[in-house]
Amino acid sequence: MKQIIKTAEPQSLVQHRAKQHSNFDNIPIDIKLELKESLLSEQNYLCCYCMKRIPEHAAPYMKVEHYKCQNFHEDLQLNYRNLFGACIGNEGQPNRVQTCDTKKGNQELTINLLTNATCCENLFKYNAEGEIMSVDDNNEINRQLNEVLNLNMQTLKEGRSEVYLEVQRKVEAHSRQLGSKQLRVNYFEREKQDWLTPRDEKLKQYCMVAVYYLNKKIRQTQN
Repeated sequence: MKQIIKTAEPQSLVQHRAKQHSNFDNIPIDIKLELKESLLSEQNYLCCYCMKRIPEHAAPYMKVEHYKCQNFHEDLQLNYRNLFGACIGNEGQPNRVQTCDTKKGNQELTINLLTNATCCENLFKYNAEGEIMSVDDNNEINRQLNEVLNLNMQTLKEGRSEVYLEVQRKVEAHSRQLGSKQLRVNYFEREKQDWLTPRDEKLKQYCMVAVYYLNKKIRQTQN
């Protein structure tokens, strides 16, 4: 999961919200499309939960996620800071393989995607099998990852594992050629920056898996 920095909301959403009796369900198609494009752009075309890539022409391939669900937080249904872009999460398939917003439904999360005292990126760790889990074995966070969002569904683990092992192989091959600790740290930092740098507004999917691994290597080398 990656921290999301919200940008300015689309003016079309502002105008729709100002209308009498406006709600999320009666947003015109063109305004909803603009909203989706805005959400995708600020998220660098990654799902707000699983970090899978959402296609650029996203309308059929994404959902507008209400972090605080519409059923219990009607006053937030058009609040841009409550809206995120999510993948379709295997909608229509068996419950056991549904993920992200599709799995979450009306359930509540305490994991905050936005900037706050604890950046969500610091809450998680990953392993070579592609599992995501609480960095300090927090039972509630692990419950939300597994039961609310189903982020350890097998295909997601496989995708994250592929990234983890790719970075691990590259780092092990290159860092052996670097003599000093500082040279290795500098190399890890450059690799991390590469994973955090969008190309044509897009980040590589599961990028925070690579960032986690590189941060771990930096800490180990500096100790």
